[in-house]
Amino acid sequence: MADVIMPQMGESIAEGTVTKWLKNVGDRVERDEPLFEISTDKVDAEIPSPAAGILREIRVAPGTTVPVNTVVAVVGAEAEVAAVPATPATAAPDLPAPPAPAVAPPVDYQIEGERPAPASPPLPAPEPVPEKPHSEMTADELRVTRSSPVVRRIAAEHQVDIRAVPGTGIGGRVTKQDILGHIEARPGAPELPVAPTPGAPPAAPAPAAPRGGRIEVVPMSPIRRKTAEHMVLSKRTSAHVSTVFEIDMTRVDQLRQKHKAAFEARAVRLTYTPFVLKAVVDALKAFPVLNASLDGESVVYHRDVNLGVAVALDWGLIVPVIQHADEKNVLGLARAAHDLAERARAKKLTVEEVQGGTFTVTNPGVFGSLFGTPIIHQPQVAILDVGTIEKRPVVRDDAIAIRTMCYFALTFDHRLVDGADADRFMAHVKQALQEFDEAAL
Repeated sequence: MADVIMPQMGESIAEGTVTKWLKNVGDRVERDEPLFEISTDKVDAEIPSPAAGILREIRVAPGTTVPVNTVVAVVGAEAEVAAVPATPATAAPDLPAPPAPAVAPPVDYQIEGERPAPASPPLPAPEPVPEKPHSEMTADELRVTRSSPVVRRIAAEHQVDIRAVPGTGIGGRVTKQDILGHIEARPGAPELPVAPTPGAPPAAPAPAAPRGGRIEVVPMSPIRRKTAEHMVLSKRTSAHVSTVFEIDMTRVDQLRQKHKAAFEARAVRLTYTPFVLKAVVDALKAFPVLNASLDGESVVYHRDVNLGVAVALDWGLIVPVIQHADEKNVLGLARAAHDLAERARAKKLTVEEVQGGTFTVTNPGVFGSLFGTPIIHQPQVAILDVGTIEKRPVVRDDAIAIRTMCYFALTFDHRLVDGADADRFMAHVKQALQEFDEAAL
């Protein structure tokens, strides 16, 4: 008999959500055959069976979140199953839900202006926790190590000592809701609502979604909930500004047609994407401020270019990362992008393959969008949106010509990136694509 446990999909992952069982109780399963699907803060994945046999028991129902190493099912040998009747699926015991933040974060998808600094004096940054076994750590030290990197980064940006935040997660873990609620509850926090005028009636609460007529109410999927959290967090963190450039892709289209057969002979489909990625890599080398991130009041310049490439899935959006993209030519970028996209759709990505991105490219143009102003993927400071690539009439040398054109929109964090640098970066990308170097293939 073998216990099936919730795996730890990364050092910072403390829990996972069972999203789907691929086998039913009583089904035969082979060793390493996909048994169930999970969703974590970082990645969705199929989890294989640890042994061959019959699925005897399912202990965690779909949609349930449990800590890592929790036994979620039992696989037994056929003889064992014959002797002991299978146990029906049961849900894991309900865990106490974390309280809602003191002030609900507003969902605002318009460009935000710069906000004044908090009036309260800054708190000292938390001291690093020494590396030692958990058995030797104090309770405060354990609470810091059990918080996720996202929580620790938010605490550092807002100069909050995690040890002072009451944790409502598993084992006293400080969750994202805990840290955001603590920040908003501080005196002078910028997100607190304006006090009402004395004698004025209290403000009415936000109206709930209408429930009349023919409707269907379904819970948000785990990946949708996490995406929503990340998007709202990014809008609250970065000063989003966008700039749009129109780029002539005729040169790239000619090179793509010329080399398409040679790439297919190497089992690689040559699309516009690797050309764009190559131009972006070269521009990031020329303007490293776009390949940076903010750490409190310090700027972190990343020496490696790790490109995140957004992949639209039937169940949500994921951003796998091409590590060391600056070391690859167009062929290498094409292979890497295709491989990551295919494994993202098959839920075969590892946690490491969705972490460490320094800049992101998203391509909604494949669905017909002219351009968009995407939300920055934290802790990065910029994201590039590629619109639809199509032939349009343009003026060249005082004559109307038909050219392959595309709109590119760069959203950047105005806390670090000035508009002039953003436009110079885009001008570099534009020149690289319009005069693409064939040797880079």
